[in-house]
Order: sequence, then C-alpha cells, then structure tokens
Amino acid sequence: MRLESMTPMERTLAALSHKEPDRIPLFLLLTMHGAKELGLTIKDYFSESRHVVEGQIRLLEKYGHDCIYAFFYAPLEVEAWGAEVIYADDGPPNSGAPVVRKYGDIKSLNVPDVKHTPCLCKALDAIRMLKAKVGDTTPIIGVAMSPFSLPVMQMGFEPYLRLIYEESELFRRLTDVNIRFCVDWSNAQLKAGATAICYFDPVSSATIIPRELYLKTGFEIAGRTLSQIKGPTATHMASGRSLPILDDIVKTGTAAVAASRLEDLAAVKERCRNKISVLGNLNGVEMVRWTPSETEQAVKECIAKAGAGGGFILSDNHGEIPFQVTDDTLFAIGGAVRKWGVYPLDWIPADE
Repeated sequence: MRLESMTPMERTLAALSHKEPDRIPLFLLLTMHGAKELGLTIKDYFSESRHVVEGQIRLLEKYGHDCIYAFFYAPLEVEAWGAEVIYADDGPPNSGAPVVRKYGDIKSLNVPDVKHTPCLCKALDAIRMLKAKVGDTTPIIGVAMSPFSLPVMQMGFEPYLRLIYEESELFRRLTDVNIRFCVDWSNAQLKAGATAICYFDPVSSATIIPRELYLKTGFEIAGRTLSQIKGPTATHMASGRSLPILDDIVKTGTAAVAASRLEDLAAVKERCRNKISVLGNLNGVEMVRWTPSETEQAVKECIAKAGAGGGFILSDNHGEIPFQVTDDTLFAIGGAVRKWGVYPLDWIPADE
C-alpha cells in the first residue's frame, strides 16, 4: 500500500480545488462515538467541552480519517433559544417542546448572543481546544442549521409548513431572525478555529419541497446567509435529494454539496464537475449491518462513481454516522479507501 504524502488538510484542499490528491479524502462524521471511547453516557459526554475534544482526537487517531467534526448535536441551536434537549442512551439528542408554540411567539423572538449563551460557548470552547491540538493539519468542520430548516425544531414541522404558505409576514420575520443567528453562529465557529461550516438545509431538499417553492424560500435564504459567512461552506441536505436543484445550489456560493443515497452519485458528480465538490454517499442506516465485504464494495462503488478528477470527499449521506456502527465497519471503510482510493484510480473502467 502506498504511503500517504499529504496531510488531511492538504488532501482535502486539493480535492476541493478539483485536483486529485494522494487519495480520496475520508470524512467520518462521528459525533457520539467519542462517548464510547471515553466510557461515558452520551449526555455526560456532551456536558463538557473537554470530553468532546478528547473524544474527537481519539477518533482521529484511531481511524485515521481526514476531519474533526465539531458538531455536538442538532438541537444545540434551539437549546440556545431556550428549548429542552432530550438525551438517549444509544442515539442522538433530540429537541423537546417547541420554543415557538403559537405564531405570535415569533414576534418576540430575539437572536441569542452566541458569545454568552452557555451551550454555544461550550461548543466554541471545544473548537478552540481542537484547533490548538491539530493546528492546520486537519480540517475542523463546524455546523450551522439553515435559517430555512431550523424552524422545524423551533416550532414543529406541520406548523412551520403552514406558516410558509399562510403567514408570509411572520415567515419573513422568522427568516430574518434566523439569518442573523446563523451568520453570527457560523462566524463565531470560524473565528474559534473551524475550517469550514456544514450548512444543514434538509427542508430545501427536493425530497421535501418542490423546486418552485425552494427558489422563493431556501434558495433566496441561502444566498443571503452564505454571503455573510466568512469562510467556506458545504451544503448538506441530511439524506434529502438535491439533483433537481443542483444548478441552483451552485449559485448560492457554497463550496460543496452532500449527495443523498437516494440519488445516483455519478449523476450528482457529473452535474457538479469543476463547479462545486461532492460529499457522500455511504448509507449510514445500512452501515449498521454491513459485513466487511459489503463495506468494501460500498466504498469502492462510491469511488468508482465520483472519485475521478478530484472534487470528491467520501462520507456518509446523512451527516452523522449512527451510534450503532461498529469499530470493525469504520476500520473497514478506512481500509477500503486506502485500497481503492489512491490516485491515480487506474482500476476504474474508462466508461465509468
């Protein structure tokens, strides 16, 4: 096996520049696995910045992948607005009761101060400590929820959809408040040491809304938001489909897009070629039961479809690898990347 000649940062930057690095960059987007490494419950693990820092460093050393994932948990952002976080023993924390219980509550929403909100400060402290440990050798990925998708946690899915269609003024008010928060939160993470921001926007996906509505909402909101974020972003639909709106996503100014497992990765890569990079698209749900041979085949298939010419980072398709995925499978993913993902990819038939 060929020795690797690049750092994770060099490898990632080459791929994002649509060049072929020494091998395919591998982003294992692990959040809860750090708790296993430290022998802690998921709740205790996320209770202190130092736990997350130690967990992420151990995972990086253990699996040899190419990023640190500074993401704590999805409801962190609504926790900043006063929402409850519900913890599970074997899965990601979830949101409790909505902070917006009736439409009128939107009028009194105030943007949390990211510098003085305890749950956000904890995450920022973790980024600072991680940056001090890895410097510029390894990308540190921060996370922000799209101002268009965050309301699902702020008020619930059905009330939010009704708001979009029936209460245009309140929708604009909620959007404006959330844009200010997303920009402040993203830039605070970048200032703390994050390399880039993963911009989660599942409500914009073609799985949830038609393109016509996206162009009036999520697209316009992304343009306003990403232009104010002082660093690179990657747009992630959290398993949602993006092919019908890929050309629009490119126009938002994002540097990369995550591909759903529900779509043809080769088609996504072809549409994005030399425009924006592609992340994806291992099936995190199926990953829980993969055998070693199935793991290798899944990795090999992704590389064959999207690896040539750079512009590709291998990751899961949802943005968080399930807690139940085993060490054996994670090691097998890394081994398969080092076997099949070394450039030049001479083993791929010319017609693929």
